[in-house]
Amino acid sequence: MYLGDFVNLPFPMVVDVDGIYQNQNRSVKIYKTRRVGDDDNFEELYRFTRENVDFLAQTFLEDNSETRGGALSNRQRMKCFLRYVGDPGFQVGVGEDLGVHQTTVCKTIWSVCKAIVDKSDEWIHFPNTAVEMEQEKKSWQRKYRFPSAIGAIDCTHILIKRPGNYKDEFVNRKGLNSFNVQATCNATEQFTSVDCEWAGSVHDARIWRNSDIFDIIQDNASGALLLADEAYPLTPWMMKPYRDPVTSSQKMFNVIHTRERVIIERVFGQVKQRFSILQSKVRVKTEKNPRMIAACFILHNAAKYLNDRDFELDETTTYDIAVPASTVIENTALQRGQKRRDAIASYLLGDHVC
Repeated sequence: MYLGDFVNLPFPMVVDVDGIYQNQNRSVKIYKTRRVGDDDNFEELYRFTRENVDFLAQTFLEDNSETRGGALSNRQRMKCFLRYVGDPGFQVGVGEDLGVHQTTVCKTIWSVCKAIVDKSDEWIHFPNTAVEMEQEKKSWQRKYRFPSAIGAIDCTHILIKRPGNYKDEFVNRKGLNSFNVQATCNATEQFTSVDCEWAGSVHDARIWRNSDIFDIIQDNASGALLLADEAYPLTPWMMKPYRDPVTSSQKMFNVIHTRERVIIERVFGQVKQRFSILQSKVRVKTEKNPRMIAACFILHNAAKYLNDRDFELDETTTYDIAVPASTVIENTALQRGQKRRDAIASYLLGDHVC
């Protein structure tokens, strides 16, 4: 390029000592100093150990060859995302803590979030073959008593800011704006499925009927089943407690069922304690909420895989109270479910083998 190319430019150009054309009016970009003094409370800030943050960066983020200016490394990008979801503050605050501008924080959060969700199939998997279901049943039996169970299912509400559109659909039974998230977990306290795209007003049973795992587990050849609460229909593949237990076997069934089904509530508590953004109000665009929620659930499984410590549950943490479902259930499925529940109740009491 020669000097004549700049004749009609609207800004003055000069030539420096190296012969490089420069814009006299262009401001020099100044990068903030990156924060380094976080050794003492690293886990509290980023919700993982230092070594595990490195693992997450290497596992979920592609090789970063960007070297321009103050480009963030993959480790810094992962720390930025974890800082945001681990402390329900604002992007400006995260930027000040890490020495990053708010616009960089925003771009980093969503690029990392997308990278995590893109690998969801590798970290959240519901058993879909007889062999996998048999493995999950054996895993459950090693820790619990309920026969043929491969996990528990429930829904939890994640609060969001008031949507711009379809406002009424997101108002849940408590009058709050939320997404109703359905999930299943196994005996190792890992999520095996997550459905986080339903508005807060949608009932648990409707989410269940429209979920991918509904078709997988109903009438499965291995006889696998899930433990559920009163919000779900009773079927051979879905066990819920007796509403008014009378016999000793029914009472024993309810005790064991309740004791073991609570695992899903405990796992919900764990993911919300690790990622506090899920406890408060998620302040992102409505359409972006499912991706943010899914990323947190995926990282929960990663934490279990890495044996990262669980954060203590807050004594004020509360769980959703189930509302009995008002759904129409196919009579044959209901009758088969009742029959199987009675058989399991007798088995648990020790009357005979199911």
